[in-house]
Amino acid sequence: MQPADKSNLLRSEAELLLEKARKDKAERTKDVGSPIEIAGKALAIQVRGNVAWIAENTTVIRKLDLETGKTLQLFKGHTAPVTSLAFLDRTPGSGKEDLLITGSWDQTIRVWDVETKEIISTTSAHSDFVKALLVIPSLRLLVSSGSDKIVRFWDLSTVADGQPLTSVGSLTEHTRPVESLDARATSDTSAVLYTADTMGIIKVWDIKKDDGTPPRWQSTLIEELKHHRTRVNDMVHGNGQLWTASTDEIVQVVPDPAPTPAPSGSAASDSTATATKLPPPIQHPAPVRALLPLGLTPLAEPYLLTGAGDVIRVFDVSSPEEPELLAEVDAHWHDVTALRLWMRKSAVEGAPGAVKVEPWIVSASLDGTIRRWRLSELLQPPPPPVKKAEDEKPPQAQVTLEETLSSGMTEEEERELAELMDED
Repeated sequence: MQPADKSNLLRSEAELLLEKARKDKAERTKDVGSPIEIAGKALAIQVRGNVAWIAENTTVIRKLDLETGKTLQLFKGHTAPVTSLAFLDRTPGSGKEDLLITGSWDQTIRVWDVETKEIISTTSAHSDFVKALLVIPSLRLLVSSGSDKIVRFWDLSTVADGQPLTSVGSLTEHTRPVESLDARATSDTSAVLYTADTMGIIKVWDIKKDDGTPPRWQSTLIEELKHHRTRVNDMVHGNGQLWTASTDEIVQVVPDPAPTPAPSGSAASDSTATATKLPPPIQHPAPVRALLPLGLTPLAEPYLLTGAGDVIRVFDVSSPEEPELLAEVDAHWHDVTALRLWMRKSAVEGAPGAVKVEPWIVSASLDGTIRRWRLSELLQPPPPPVKKAEDEKPPQAQVTLEETLSSGMTEEEERELAELMDED
């Protein structure tokens, strides 16, 4: 008789502990944050007005009313999980953002009419999963990145003509999948682009539109930032700061990285990152998947919100050298994957025509919910209820594949989603 496999027994015990922990916490948090349950898991989310646009692993894009929690529209066309979305004015400068651009594991980029849900165009964009999209509106330029380790540039000047997007350049210097993108335009024909991969490498580029026919985008590597040890999950640039969140359990801010290109003909180096003393990293007890620096939003408040594990944390970062933890909120029963500002507009009772605007935070999670938080309550959360001894949370175990995934995906997609959402 063969002896029992102890490793399998231990793993089964860990899975049972996890299942019980998740079940218990799901019960405790079932009403916090006014949860809205969705059919899948949100892989990306944007808030426009009182509406959330959600890219789901169920292959759809969901338009969700944040006031009522009701689904307003479903955009169907992708054949695999949707990872990213962005908006663009059909008429430059109109402010309508009436075109929706989405990327998916089906390796395509699709352009949609926001009102009619019509697919305007489909572009075979990458040889592997599309991971991130970034629109630079003033340049009419779309940047995409994928599991194929390539960053591609797409011309948006004729985006509404119904034809596949035209490729106008690419970057091939990353050696790992590129997860995060951001940029700042520096003129009508140039920008500084930030690209971050699963090894934790952040590359800073000077990109310029050339005078060719048709014009293409040329790039010069300015520098590399290597302060993360592994995957960069979220990245935001603004006000001369680059904020990044990583699976290495830290958030880092870099003051105004790479303001000017390296001298012509010289090799880019990471000397700037090492020569300039960085503010201390903000440590977390779990991988950080989401961040929201409120100082870079219209609120311009010196607070940072992060999602690490199933907890939302609020920091006072008015002094980057001495960030102060203000609050921790047990927000979800599974990992927080996105945090967005919602400037909630509501009617004022007893004052016809008057509108009240109040800052709220929207969080997305692998628990399949979208939750809504009044910012003032996150800054000063109520004390947690007193728990009985038998209600104490059991030891946390490693997240299992079965719990992380939703049904209806191929084995390849399940492996990739497990990699995307792993704890290490």
